[in-house]
Amino acid sequence: MRAREIDTSVPHSARVWNCFLGGKDNYPVDRMVAEQAMRIFPHITEIARNDRGFLKRVVRYLAGEAGIRQFLDIGTGLPTMDNTHEVAQRVAPESRIVYVDNDPLVLVHAQALLTGTPPGATDYIEADFRQPDLILTAAAETLDFDRPVAIMLLGLLHYIPDYDQVRAVLARLLDAVPSGSYLAVTHATFELGDEEIRTANAEALAVYNEKAPVPLTPRGREQVGRFFDGLELVEPGLVTMSRWRPEDTPFGEPPEVAGFAALARKP
Repeated sequence: MRAREIDTSVPHSARVWNCFLGGKDNYPVDRMVAEQAMRIFPHITEIARNDRGFLKRVVRYLAGEAGIRQFLDIGTGLPTMDNTHEVAQRVAPESRIVYVDNDPLVLVHAQALLTGTPPGATDYIEADFRQPDLILTAAAETLDFDRPVAIMLLGLLHYIPDYDQVRAVLARLLDAVPSGSYLAVTHATFELGDEEIRTANAEALAVYNEKAPVPLTPRGREQVGRFFDGLELVEPGLVTMSRWRPEDTPFGEPPEVAGFAALARKP
């Protein structure tokens, strides 16, 4: 795989998100935007960490209780701890994972995503979510679309401003997988949190969108919920990311964060 030239003059969502997670795979322009957003809305780091926490919990559920052995992770972002293949293959070493992203820096680091266990397999595709046929054709080299697949779309769909286009691509992806497959989504929103948090969230987003070539579009519960039309939501349904099957702690229910999460099964 040969990476395209990396443009370090404009921020990129994957690299800005890497900043929020405390990573080092970013550039000054990414750090500038991230720092501005964090000054206005410190909770953004909690959103990033809870998005990652949801990934770990949902993949453990899928590879364990649900018995899924194939994962199509689109918009995977930069490698960090507990990537999808690591979580899945700890539960089921034979799991097969295909990652998809369109950031050339992710491609540079893709070898970190290709270190799976010998019984399983991992692959990386450089493509955009809006190219479902390209994704499906390339993924078929690793995944068997006659068997259930978990489609992972974490922190991605809010970067596609055209709502109808998102639903059309989702329909194409879900049409390609059989009964027993799953769809996992996390999505930014202004509907969660108290008024102070919602206001700060909106201000931070304005800073990000002013600098970023791809704006972020938060959506409400009704719009996000329609992504799962025709599917069976897994309990507890569409909730704040922090409260989707959280780990047991002595501190009670975790605080709400400004991001939705859900998992649903194709009947």
